[in-house]
Amino acid sequence: MLKKIDRAKVFLKAHAQVFACPICHEKMQATESGLVCAHHHRFDLSKKGTLYFLKSQLKSDYDAKLFAHRARMIQGGMYDPLLEVLAKDLNQAKVLDIGCGEGSFLAKLTQKVTPALTVGFDIAKEGIYQASNHTQFDQAFWCVADLTNLPFADQSFDVLLNIFSPSNYREFDRILSPGGKLLKVIPGEHYLKELRQAFYPDDVRKQHYSNKAVVEKLLQAYPDTTFEKVQYTFDIPEALRLSLLEMSPLEWQVDPVIKQALQQAPLEKITIDLLVAMSQKS
Repeated sequence: MLKKIDRAKVFLKAHAQVFACPICHEKMQATESGLVCAHHHRFDLSKKGTLYFLKSQLKSDYDAKLFAHRARMIQGGMYDPLLEVLAKDLNQAKVLDIGCGEGSFLAKLTQKVTPALTVGFDIAKEGIYQASNHTQFDQAFWCVADLTNLPFADQSFDVLLNIFSPSNYREFDRILSPGGKLLKVIPGEHYLKELRQAFYPDDVRKQHYSNKAVVEKLLQAYPDTTFEKVQYTFDIPEALRLSLLEMSPLEWQVDPVIKQALQQAPLEKITIDLLVAMSQKS
């Protein structure tokens, strides 16, 4: 089996055309160490086979611990019905996972279908380092990048995955191929409701969530967007119940006393309530 960095070199030699320099926006070419543009801006591979495209370091509140717990929940089947819906549009497509975190969604999807290529990026390098451990599929590449200045060429992807992550519709439209699809996963009103209620029993405002503003902004960019609701109850395996408490930003402001009580008597079921929005570039 190839080392991570050698596998990444093979990917870049085959697919350098999907990248563009985030500094001058020129085309990129593969080198022995990574990518370079016509103006000699260089981006060298890390030992983990990842690229760092940020002009300056940007802070992310998502840490390695959160990503590890999130990975356990995804790999444990918490989102399998969602992945069945997303997989329908990925076969033989050039796929970009926007805000991929530790890469578990993309890794599980490639077990169901065979995209032409897959790239995942996130602003949090801790997530990308964990993503590089998904070595079961060769047509994947991981990088640290900024949503506001994507290091990808115009019309370079057929499908964009935007799962629980922010959006930049101007950039999305630029990198989507004609007829390409944006698949955006938006939490619904009842998403993780049991966890919200347990974390914030005395704060009704934090117990509820509205996706109205997110949906309205999406429809402004893509008025013909269609929506598919995905809703079910997930029976949490006992081995994963503590990871549920650590897998999302919901726990960042929780009273330690409440959290300790939940660790002693964790939730056994959780509601998954999602909207899958499909937007197509004309």
